[in-house]
Amino acid sequence: MRWVYWIRLYETKFQAGCLVSRMESDWWVYGYESPREIEVFQSRKGRFGVRYVP
Repeated sequence: MRWVYWIRLYETKFQAGCLVSRMESDWWVYGYESPREIEVFQSRKGRFGVRYVP
């Protein structure tokens, strides 16, 4: 299992959570398969990011 990290980090967990919900619901619009697992993580500097398993 390899994680793919989204390129951007966000200031709040809410912003990263919005991206997660958008990823879960909008992938079918663009013709991609939905990732198996998506999660929000916190970096060492306190910012939040999104990672997923394709």
